[in-house]
Amino acid sequence: MGIYETTMTKIRQLPESLVQEVSDFIEFLLTRHDSTRWQLWNQFTEGMEFSEAGFSDYLPNLEDYENRLAAGEIQW
Repeated sequence: MGIYETTMTKIRQLPESLVQEVSDFIEFLLTRHDSTRWQLWNQFTEGMEFSEAGFSDYLPNLEDYENRLAAGEIQW
């Protein structure tokens, strides 16, 4: 039995809630191995980190963000 069949057999033994986790992980792997999708994901997560930062860090974070935009590290 090959790895695909072995993996499918294991997945069939899982409760549905864990199958959802496996599905989510597969989606993550597909995203990670697609350079365009991975770049979009990284931009999204960077934006989320920035938006969730505390106000005490607002100005330094804003300056860092603007510098990274100017340097072309991230896109608007």
